[in-house]
Amino acid sequence: MPRAVRLLLLARVVNQLGAFSLPFLTALISSDYGADLTTAGLVAAAFGLATIPSRLAGGGLADRIGRRATIVLGLVGCAVAQLAIAASSSLAWAVAAAVLLGLAFELYEPPSQAIIGESVPERQRVRTFSLFSAALAAGGTGAGLLAALLGRWDLRWLFVADAVTCLGCALLVHLALPGDRPAAPGGGAEHASAVVRPLRDRALLSLLATGTAYALINQQTVLALPLALARQGRPAADAGLLFTAAAATTILAQPLIRLRRTARLAAPVALALGHLLLAAGLAGYALAHSLPALLASAAVWSLGDLLIMGRVYALVTSLAPRGGTGRYLAVFGTGWGVAATLAPLLATRVLAAAGPAVLWTVMALLCLLLAALHLRVTPRHGVRTDEPVAGAAPTGSPVPERS
Repeated sequence: MPRAVRLLLLARVVNQLGAFSLPFLTALISSDYGADLTTAGLVAAAFGLATIPSRLAGGGLADRIGRRATIVLGLVGCAVAQLAIAASSSLAWAVAAAVLLGLAFELYEPPSQAIIGESVPERQRVRTFSLFSAALAAGGTGAGLLAALLGRWDLRWLFVADAVTCLGCALLVHLALPGDRPAAPGGGAEHASAVVRPLRDRALLSLLATGTAYALINQQTVLALPLALARQGRPAADAGLLFTAAAATTILAQPLIRLRRTARLAAPVALALGHLLLAAGLAGYALAHSLPALLASAAVWSLGDLLIMGRVYALVTSLAPRGGTGRYLAVFGTGWGVAATLAPLLATRVLAAAGPAVLWTVMALLCLLLAALHLRVTPRHGVRTDEPVAGAAPTGSPVPERS
């Protein structure tokens, strides 16, 4: 595995150790400022809306100031915003800090995903992106336990801890990741016809549509879980235990990705199977009445998440022309911003009107629909051209030679 990828995996573990504050944003707004569920949902939606330009800016900044600088900028921005949330003395300041967090939150993703996607051969991309998910899970294992501990003390300390790990991750990336040079302005007339236009790629748009729906479901398992547990009379901090169970499953199940039978699954089949597992886990959330049952459900849906994440990012990477990976991933990633905007609005309204069981049942049914859609519309593999894209970062920097 290339050194740059190993460093990004390590940095992500460090960052993920503190990445447990966001699910508790709505809980903090409700508990500390007396806001109702609708207001808390609107604040979380404002955060989600801000992540859409953040993701697109991450792809653009990587081409202008370099991938390493963009990653560091995003992490430092997240730390500043997290500290602002922790120190906020009024609802207005908390809302402003949440929007600032959204604007910085996704800057990291396009450059880091592009480095991973372009650093390994196509046959290794699913495994590498799955390892990236495992790195998140490794940090998430400790993060969930810390959330369960700190959340019982004071929810604001969750944001302080998250800020500290963001700064630690930024320092690690700055010191250890090889520097890169942004592309010179303009790409030359000879490459004018090769300018990437991801919004004209029908295969990418198909993945963006299904990916946005998947992201909406995924966000419910994060943002809605503390509120859903509270509505069931359980401590919101128990969500940390469920996050830990899901993370541990993702780590322990990594060998499944390397099985020959799993690796040979066509992308539509693998994605459909992942959504079926996700549906089973969410149905378990709807039916569970005890902590062990909730933990088992978290483990089941995390298996589906493991199958989906590695496959879909490898597929998007394979669709992009050489040098256009960052922009393809940035466009695909806007679905997460849309989901982060809609998820809290949907969650708070459904929870207030119908309760947790209805929310999880609706999400499970949506998973079944997505499983059927993937079998019909998802391409079996990408068709990536070796034609360079105008304005793309020069090969060899920041991405090391493939191995």
